[in-house]
Amino acid sequence: MRKPTSNKTLLIGGVAALVVLGGGGLWLATRGSEPIQPTAAEGEAGHAEGEEGHGEGEAGHAEAPEGRVVLSAAQIQAAGITVVSVGGGGGGETRLAGRVEPMVDSRAAVAAVVGGRVERVLVAPGQSVRAGQPLVSLVSGDAASLRAEADAAQAAYVAAEQAHGRDEELADQGVVSRREAEVSHAEALSAQASARAARARAAAAGSPNASGRLSVTSPISGVVSNVQVGPGGFVAQGGVVAEVSNPARVEMVFNAPPALAANVRPGSSMRVTGPTGEFDAVVTGVAADAGTGESGATVIRARPVGVTLPPSGSAVTGAVVTGQPTGGMTVPTEAVQTVEGATVVFVQVEGGFQATPVLAGRQAAGRTEILRGLNANQRIAAANAFLLKAELAKGEAEHGH
Repeated sequence: MRKPTSNKTLLIGGVAALVVLGGGGLWLATRGSEPIQPTAAEGEAGHAEGEEGHGEGEAGHAEAPEGRVVLSAAQIQAAGITVVSVGGGGGGETRLAGRVEPMVDSRAAVAAVVGGRVERVLVAPGQSVRAGQPLVSLVSGDAASLRAEADAAQAAYVAAEQAHGRDEELADQGVVSRREAEVSHAEALSAQASARAARARAAAAGSPNASGRLSVTSPISGVVSNVQVGPGGFVAQGGVVAEVSNPARVEMVFNAPPALAANVRPGSSMRVTGPTGEFDAVVTGVAADAGTGESGATVIRARPVGVTLPPSGSAVTGAVVTGQPTGGMTVPTEAVQTVEGATVVFVQVEGGFQATPVLAGRQAAGRTEILRGLNANQRIAAANAFLLKAELAKGEAEHGH
């Protein structure tokens, strides 16, 4: 009695696909499109083979090598399986413990450059501000003095420049000596320098107007975390008026052994595991002997690639590749699968993939070292290789029935 052909549904890459198993063949057809049908001749041949008897059917199944998953190029693409070459490399891996910390420029304690009375408070805690936005308005006698000095120095420079111009004309007419014109030129240059310095002092104080009013501005963009003054109060020179922080300006900081400073450089890749899962990162800085105490530990700073870091204070673990390449082969870690307790990689062959046993070594930065079982000329399934594992297990289960 002929065993009925089994129809099953397989979800691959988020798309429902119909798998038709019969006579040792496999067809995939995405839902909503025309299924891939055998030709009339193939259908007749399959029917004839079915009539031959159960014994010949079993012989037909034996023709497919063990561990083989039969797929066409169209089916591979529909399943979202990527095929990559075996890569070279290898090397050691060092795992580091670290935390997400605010960057140095992520916080600002905004202080008044000159002492004065608080006229207005322009922001409140929790308010977003941009760099250069006023936080507090002050009225300061010291600031008024600085502005007056700047104005007086500018006036002195204008007078000295005019005197120099007159001396140059009189010297050309022979009324005064050329030396007097040169002296007035030097005096004009000195007055210009004094005016420039006075303007710089006034600008550093917040560019007060003639009445001594000035604004204390935020040096960074962020969120006001607290305001420490109120209208009518007095703030001393250097006193903090508000604090601003930017929660988005965070980075990962890892403590590493001192010897690692010579092997890791800015731009090196890392693989980081955090509360939200695994992601890639890039080293942005390596500081030798930056640890506290006498440990001399190396501090490694890194930023994520394509993802947002968890909140400040979150613990993370990083893996960085160190040491010299071993000259071996590496594959994407997702390409390595376990089938019936054996470590395998699905090697692309004519008509599909072959599960090939391998000996895996170290893992680093999302890649796994292969010590035995592959050669550099082979191409393997990487992304979605687990689908091949599932298909292989299903085929073996059906064969057992």
